[in-house]
Amino acid sequence: MALGLEGVILAIIIGTLAAIVYSLRILVLLEKRISRIDFHIEKLVKSILKEETTIEGDERKIEKALKIK
Repeated sequence: MALGLEGVILAIIIGTLAAIVYSLRILVLLEKRISRIDFHIEKLVKSILKEETTIEGDERKIEKALKIK
């Protein structure tokens, strides 16, 4: 069963389209993964900011206590 020139061209086009669809699928999966990573980083930064604010408040209290004495 020999493919003619049209069959070869058709096979190349179908293969190229399949590769494009697969690449888009991989890109969507990577985008979802990056989005989750970004969400976790944002959550971590908020936690660190809250802790830093608490520490700065404690430092101010200590400084005021030392100035009073």
